[in-house]
Amino acid sequence: MIIDPTTVSANVNYRILVSSVVPRPIAFVSTVSPEGVYNLAPFSFFNVVCGDPPVVCFSPIWRNPPKDTIVNIRATGEFVVNIVSEEFAEKMNVCSGEYPSSVDEFKLSGLTPAPSEVVRAPRVQESHVNMECRLLQIVEVSARPMGGSLVLGEVVRFHVDDAVISDFRIDADKLAAVGRMSGYDYARTRDRFSLVRPA
Repeated sequence: MIIDPTTVSANVNYRILVSSVVPRPIAFVSTVSPEGVYNLAPFSFFNVVCGDPPVVCFSPIWRNPPKDTIVNIRATGEFVVNIVSEEFAEKMNVCSGEYPSSVDEFKLSGLTPAPSEVVRAPRVQESHVNMECRLLQIVEVSARPMGGSLVLGEVVRFHVDDAVISDFRIDADKLAAVGRMSGYDYARTRDRFSLVRPA
């Protein structure tokens, strides 16, 4: 089957994207509004961009009004990316709902806000890896209903649980990160295989 994206609906294009680009890592992004309200939301359009300086990116889907996460990042220039592990995946899922901007998803989900060192936004205490980020750039990709923005943030602090790291390498079994598939499905990172790169 060959599909011309211009001849099908945005929903069809979205379904093809999210069911073929799998599994996707999850950026569990915590922010704080200028008024001090905490926000916590997961994003599966997420990845690493650069090693020097360390830069990550995620992409909130366009909304009108915009999602609290991007509103807070525009206002404060800061956010934290928290890596999701199996043990609190269900609480992360609670935060994926659509709530008024006055709702604190930390309280709603039962997750614990922990102070960051450099940015105002809190970290998720239950997460084994937190990345405090300063906003580098927001690229407005599309304002269509299935459009989105690309948020680029420089990591200014890593917080890594001592139990999951040794010699600056994170143990994947101990981290037990989860990835996003499509629909209601998620993936575990336990089943892996190795391939040695050619010289």
